[in-house]
Amino acid sequence: MKRPIAISDSANFYVSAERIFDQTLKNVPVIVLSNNDGCAIARSDEAKALGIKMGQPLHHIRDKIETHGVRVFSSNYTLYGDISRRVVEVYEDFTPNVDIYSIDACFLDFVGFNDRTAHAIELRSAVLRRVGIPVRIGIAPTKTLAKCANDIAKKNPIFAGVLDLMDDALADWLLPRVPVGDIWGIGRKTEQKLKALNIHTAGELRDMPIRQARAVGTVVLERIVLELQGEACLAFEDVEPQRKGMAVTRSAGTPMEDFDTLFQAITAHASRGAEKLRQHGLVAGTLTVFFHTNRHRPDRPQYAASKSTRMTPMSSDTFELVEAARRCAVAAWPKSRSETFGFTKAGILLNDLVRYEDRPQTLFEQERPKSRALMTAIDQVNDRFGKKTMVVASEGVKQSWQLRADHRSPRYTTRMEDLPVVR
Repeated sequence: MKRPIAISDSANFYVSAERIFDQTLKNVPVIVLSNNDGCAIARSDEAKALGIKMGQPLHHIRDKIETHGVRVFSSNYTLYGDISRRVVEVYEDFTPNVDIYSIDACFLDFVGFNDRTAHAIELRSAVLRRVGIPVRIGIAPTKTLAKCANDIAKKNPIFAGVLDLMDDALADWLLPRVPVGDIWGIGRKTEQKLKALNIHTAGELRDMPIRQARAVGTVVLERIVLELQGEACLAFEDVEPQRKGMAVTRSAGTPMEDFDTLFQAITAHASRGAEKLRQHGLVAGTLTVFFHTNRHRPDRPQYAASKSTRMTPMSSDTFELVEAARRCAVAAWPKSRSETFGFTKAGILLNDLVRYEDRPQTLFEQERPKSRALMTAIDQVNDRFGKKTMVVASEGVKQSWQLRADHRSPRYTTRMEDLPVVR
């Protein structure tokens, strides 16, 4: 008995999120920019029709923006993350198991529904009504086939945003019409190898001998072929797997030339890392601080550094992680005083993560109830009154290192002062 798996995602998710609160954006070209307003990372269908490419730098498309009235937005990840959370809440009303794949896509367990298409249509309607995000849904016995179904549903209005590929006959008819390069997990180099073997479609890849698939693309391609044949190789994650490590990093809006400014950024990253650890019930055993100059500016002095330290005992305490990060930053800071470096990126890495209750105890470790109570209080304040309501003083006030975001929309759903006003 094959297990039906659905994937639901939104095309142009960032653009769709911006359109929820601004009706003037409907049916006009819209783009969303990367960090520091560098390049286009999301484009409406209208913007794509103008020839604006994914990853195209902003300064290369100024003429199109002015000529065609393209609306430009800085990335607003606070808004997008909250909208994504609201979409997931709708999914959870329609299925017992949700496997979050990315900010704009989730795999959904569709076991037990007699009319899967009707259920998916009702789900689409609920997401649009309750959140305002248009989604498309593909259903199949494997994740790879579900992703194929989803892509087909996006590109072909005849399916009205929902395609069920549990029917082998329908899969046999559609897969030969899917380019091999569009298959989830097929990169550019693998695509070239397959085309050299006269394999151009998903149907032809499905019929590829397993032994040959392993020889061409190792076990990864073998799994894709098996998945296209209807044999599930990618597990449905009913329970979120435990993280082994995490990174918090960001480019700076303006180069950081002095230690105090750099440490403000590192403090913010360490604080965010500690918050994420607590959200997942984890503690970290190792912390690494890194920072570097702009590698693409060889005309400027170059410097890159990283320093690690063991957390003994393992911790998710904000103050302990910030203090450990400070020691690492001091040790990694350039000793030469003859040059001034402009650091454009800094971050922290947290590794050796384990659940709090599974952490190894040191010989003289004592319970610190006040520490846990304080962290809980900080998290509750920031949850209730908004992120960064309560921060470590070394994070600073002005934060000149923050990313450039000249075109960012209001954070409509997470800041009281940004709530839209109906007149």
